[in-house]
Amino acid sequence: MNRAWTIGNRVHLLENGEEFFPRVLAAIEEARAEVLIETFILFEDKVGTRLHAALVAAAKRGVRVELTVDGYGSPDLSPAFVAALVDAGARLRVFDPKPRLLGMRTNVFRRLHRKIVVVDERFAFVGGINFSADHLADFGAGAKQDYSVEIEGPAVAEIRAFAIAALERPAAPDDWTQPAANLPSAGKARVRFVTRDNTRHLTDIERQYVAAIRAATDEVLIANAYFLPSYRLLHELHRAAGRGVRVGLILQGAPDMPRVANAARRLYPYLIAGGLRIHEYCERPLHGKLATVDDEWSTVGSSNLDPLSLSLNLEANVLIRDRDFNALVRDRLQRLIDHHCQEVRGDSLPPRTPWRTLSGLVVFHALRHLPAWAGLWPAHTPHVAVAQPGTPSSSGALPEPEPEPGDVDDRRR
Repeated sequence: MNRAWTIGNRVHLLENGEEFFPRVLAAIEEARAEVLIETFILFEDKVGTRLHAALVAAAKRGVRVELTVDGYGSPDLSPAFVAALVDAGARLRVFDPKPRLLGMRTNVFRRLHRKIVVVDERFAFVGGINFSADHLADFGAGAKQDYSVEIEGPAVAEIRAFAIAALERPAAPDDWTQPAANLPSAGKARVRFVTRDNTRHLTDIERQYVAAIRAATDEVLIANAYFLPSYRLLHELHRAAGRGVRVGLILQGAPDMPRVANAARRLYPYLIAGGLRIHEYCERPLHGKLATVDDEWSTVGSSNLDPLSLSLNLEANVLIRDRDFNALVRDRLQRLIDHHCQEVRGDSLPPRTPWRTLSGLVVFHALRHLPAWAGLWPAHTPHVAVAQPGTPSSSGALPEPEPEPGDVDDRRR
C-alpha cells in the first residue's frame, strides 16, 4: 500500500548528475549494512563503472547489495560487468529481459522506470536521474537536465520497506506493510512516498497531481519532460487557470524525442487559450519530473505526465510539504524560465489550418481514452531474471525463468 505522510524528515534537492552521483557514491562507500538500488538505465560508461566499483567494494566488505535494472533500459551489460558484481556477492536482477528481434528491443512497455536508492536506512534517493553519463554536463548537447531528492529521517524506513518488498514482487510490491523502523527525526519536512503499478495503484501518482492542482490557490508550476497528460489532468490545469491560479509549464524545447514533443505541441493552442503559460527549455533535453503548488507542496520523481508513465510504467515519486524546500524548487525552476527557456505565445503558434485543427482535436480527445487503451497491450507477465555467479550472459540475454510465485499477471489489466 502507499503510505501516509511521515514527519521529521530532511530533504535536499539534487540537480543533475553533478550533484546526484557524488552523494549516492559517498553513501555507498560509507555503507555498513545494506544498499538497495532500482534504476531504469545503467550503462557501462564512466558513471556506471564508478557505481559498479562502489557496489563491488561494498559487497566484498559484507554489505548486502541488491541492484535491479530494467531489461529495456539496461540491455547491454557485459558478461564481465555482471560477473564482477555477482562474484563479489551482490545480487543483480533484471526486470523483464527479452531477446532482441532483428536487432530491436521488444520489451517496450511496462518498464521498471523507478529510480530509488536506499543505503543503511540512513539515506534514500528518489527522482528521475539514471546511472549514465548523459546526466553530466560534459556529455555535450545531449546532456539531460534532471533532478532527484535525498531524504533522511522516518520516510527512509517507508521507502526501504517498499524496496525490500520489490525484491520479491517488483511489478506490484503491495506487501510492504512490515513495521517501519523508528528512525529519529532529521528535519521538519513531511514526506509521502507514492508509487504506480499495474494492479492496485494504477492512478496513485496522477491522483496526487490532480488533488494538488485542485486545491491550488496561487500558483502551479510543473516541469515535465514528456507531457501528454490525461484529459483529467488537462481539465484540472484549465480549471485552475480559470479561477485565477498562475499555471506554468516547463516543457522540452530541445527534445531528445522530437515526435513526443511535437505531439505535446498539438495541445499548445488549448493550453494557452485557457490561460496557461508554456516555457520551452531550450538549452538541452529536459528530463526532469517535478512540480510545485502554492507555497508548500512539491513532488520529485520518475513519473512523466504521459501515457507510458501514467498507465504502464512502474513509477515512484515523493511528495514533500516543506516551505523552504518548496521555495528552493520554485527558485530553481524560475531560474530555468529566466535564463534557459523561451515562452510560447499564442501569436507565435503556426496558423490554424483545417489539418492542424483536426489533428489537434484528435490528439486532445484521444487523451481521454489513451490510458485505458495503453493498458490493454501488450498483455504479458513481467518476470525478473537473477544473475548467478559464473553466468556468461549479459543483462539483455539472461535466461528467462518461469515467473516467480509473487510475479503479477498483467493480463488482469
